[in-house]
Amino acid sequence: MVLAIEFLDSRRHIRSDFCCGEESLDSYLCKQATQDIKRRVSTVFVLVDEPEMNVFGYYTLSSYTVNVADLEEKLAKRLPAYPALPATLLGRLAVDNRQKGRGFGELLLIDALKKSLEASQQVASLAVIVDALNEKAASFYRKYGFISFVREPMKLYLPMKSIEELF
Repeated sequence: MVLAIEFLDSRRHIRSDFCCGEESLDSYLCKQATQDIKRRVSTVFVLVDEPEMNVFGYYTLSSYTVNVADLEEKLAKRLPAYPALPATLLGRLAVDNRQKGRGFGELLLIDALKKSLEASQQVASLAVIVDALNEKAASFYRKYGFISFVREPMKLYLPMKSIEELF
């Protein structure tokens, strides 16, 4: 088995057996992801085993705007006085149930952060934003330094400066 993270290609990647246990995430990968790519609403990256090409996990990235007033005061006071600033949305991240416990969630997250950092050198982004589905997911992101928004504790962010320091 050789693992690779690739841009989703519906002709090559086998998604039909993917099941992470969260219906919205399973359904998205099988029914909506390709349409979102075509419409340029998000990019979808999949973790596959080569040469079989079964999807072990995936994540999505897209552009986002963040209200500065929702950020931690320490960060917000160092930013320009614009009402909204650019960010990157890590909209979905999921690992197939049969692959859980193997570190694939962390692998996908690190890849997403790295791609977000690289993209921010071409298109500005002050942070990566996630909207956790539940407390377990929020806890996963907090473990990697994500900070909850002031008014929405299930929405979290990691400043691009912190991501830059990781790499």
